Formats: sequence, C-alpha cells, structure tokens
Amino acid sequence: MNNHQLTNATVALAKQELEGGHYIDDDLVLYDRFEDLPLPKDPRRINCLFVALCLEGTAQYMVDTLEYQAQKNDVIIINAGHVTNNYTLSSDCRGIAIMCSNNFFQEIVMEIHEISSLFLFVQSHPMFHIKEETAQTFVEYFNLIQRKVKDSSHRFRKELVTVLLKSMLYDIGNEIYQLQLSTNNKQTRAEKIFYDFIQLLQEHFRYERRVNWYAGQLNITPKYLSESVKQVSKRPPNDWIDRYVIMEIRVLLKNSTMSIKEIAQELHFPNQSFLGKYFKEHVGMSPLKYRKG
Repeated sequence: MNNHQLTNATVALAKQELEGGHYIDDDLVLYDRFEDLPLPKDPRRINCLFVALCLEGTAQYMVDTLEYQAQKNDVIIINAGHVTNNYTLSSDCRGIAIMCSNNFFQEIVMEIHEISSLFLFVQSHPMFHIKEETAQTFVEYFNLIQRKVKDSSHRFRKELVTVLLKSMLYDIGNEIYQLQLSTNNKQTRAEKIFYDFIQLLQEHFRYERRVNWYAGQLNITPKYLSESVKQVSKRPPNDWIDRYVIMEIRVLLKNSTMSIKEIAQELHFPNQSFLGKYFKEHVGMSPLKYRKG
C-alpha cells in the first residue's frame, strides 16, 4: 500500500472520535479505557506519539507488519511514521493510553535531548515490560495528568500538564535507558548506525546539516547512512536534521531575546532571509509570526 493511501492517526482526529474525552487542543488526548481507543483494523500511519500501558488481559496489534502482544505491565510506545493495524483486545483487557502531537512532545523535551533520543530507541523496541511498582507510578502520573486536563478553569492548565508530562517522560525515559543498556549487545548494524547518527546530530546540528558530513564521520557512504536510518526510523537523515534544527529555532524564538538575525548566525545560516524561508517551509509561518503567537 502506498503512503498516500494510508490514513494518518493524529491527535486531532482522535479527539473528534472520542466522546466526552479528556484532551487539550489538538496536542493531547488521554484514554483511561483501552476500549475507547480508535483501534482500526485497516492500516494507519501514526502521526503523533502514542504511549500506552496494559493493566490487564492482552492486546494484540501490528507495527510495520510485525505482530506484538501486550500483557499486564507492558508499555507500548509507537513513534510518528510507523504503520499500525490489526488491533485485537481480549475481553478482560484494561489499559491507559496517551496520544501526544509531535509538536507538543518536542516542546516538552526541547531542552532534554537525551529523552528525545531515548524515545528514538523504541523505534525498534515498541513494546517492553516494566515492574509492578513502576506500572503503578505510571498510573499515578496518568491520573494526576487527567485531573488537571479536566480542570479547564485552571489559568495555567496546559503549562501544568506540560510539567507533569515531562516528569512522567523522565521516568519512562529511565525505563527505556535500562532497556537500552540490556540490549546494546543485540543491536543490528542499522540500529547502531542510527543511534550513532542521532548522537552526532545532537552535538553538531547547529552548524552541520550535510548528510555527507555525518556519513564521513561514521566512515560509511551517504547512501548506506540513508538506507540504515530509514530502515530503523522510517525517515531519511535529512528529516532528522531538519527536525533538530527547527526545534532549536523554536526554542530560541520562544525562550530567548536573540534577534532573528542573531539566531541565523547562531545556527550558521547564510543570512536572516535564508533562515526565514527555511522556517516557513517547515513550520508554515514566518519566525516573527511564530515568536508573536
């Protein structure tokens, strides 16, 4: 099936399908019952971050044609770009889930790149088991976030939810880190290239945006780098480079007093105009409009 034939699974669409649900704008949707999840039999491309915890029973599903079965205390994480289908829940299945838009997730982790890279690790490990104590902590986070999402009269509702989500992501990130330590010796060649590329990217994206340069640093050909990155993450290297650069521009526009010219210099763009065109192409608005918004 070609990409253009797939229906995207987004927070905005999930919000429309959820009756009386708990959500914030088109950024976040919470599900306290697995049976309320929009679980299609037909393939859908995930265009958000999906995080779920199975509390009882079993949930079967496919990610990129691979079949998984989640049981009690299994965490399911599906990043943007992956194709899911064939969901089947057992009659006693219970669980909780969060759908978070890509932009909202990046805003939450924009200053903690390690968390972002840990979530990239689950590109090839979309399900893992956690201890009962950790699962209960996850549920406590979820319940607190849900209560705050419901409190629409709270002046700082979204800001508070953001802080709580960030705390939860730290705990989930630690679980992913422990998983990563235990599986490092089992990485495929493509996975190692991908994680090495992301690590290099985090260090150098401010001034280096050429795929050839990263391939050279890894002592492989640009074609091999592109094939490996796309195999693991379903995205080419250029997409990852743009993602890091755009997020840094967002951070500087919203959280610094630097002029757009200074930001262009900081990120080694030829000039302010070039940065403006680049930003508008990826975000859909000018840097100035984004800063004022």
